[in-house]
Amino acid sequence: MKYPAEHYTREEVDAILNACPNNWVGFRNRALIVVMWRSGLRLFEALALRPVDIDHEHQTIRVLHGKGDKARTVGIDTGGLEYIDAWLKARSEYITEDDFSLLFCTGRGREINQSYVRRTMTKLGRKAHIAKRVHAHGFRHTFAVELAREGVSMINIQRLLGHASLATTSIYLASLSPEEALDAVRVREW
Repeated sequence: MKYPAEHYTREEVDAILNACPNNWVGFRNRALIVVMWRSGLRLFEALALRPVDIDHEHQTIRVLHGKGDKARTVGIDTGGLEYIDAWLKARSEYITEDDFSLLFCTGRGREINQSYVRRTMTKLGRKAHIAKRVHAHGFRHTFAVELAREGVSMINIQRLLGHASLATTSIYLASLSPEEALDAVRVREW
């Protein structure tokens, strides 16, 4: 079954982040959610990241194998980097870092299964009392909608999401209300 593209409000995202436990797993899950939300990564892209893919100085994340095996670089804000840093600090108690280790991993340094994340998102959504379906891709939609509301052009949103077609990006933005589209026209100047 194909669900319509939906995004989360800032309050819903905060509630989901707050639903994560205050332990090692919670730090990891919060950082994973923030990376998907603040950089627009797909779940499989986020789970494939290595610590060396995070560039603090330039506030970027390097995605080596995106959809269609395409590489791209996306931005990450300072707030997102703070979540990553908190996770890396907690992670260092269990995992010795090397250039080939995964950023988001189990306590034994192993790969996280996507189905685990899907189940976890559903549980966090219930715990946070979110009426919408909570899933990893919803954070990617939220990223796109937030950028559109901030005035970022559709072509730049397309690039950040790694979409080959602008039509795909438009599906992500279809949930913007007609009033928001009208407001965008109303503020235009000659």
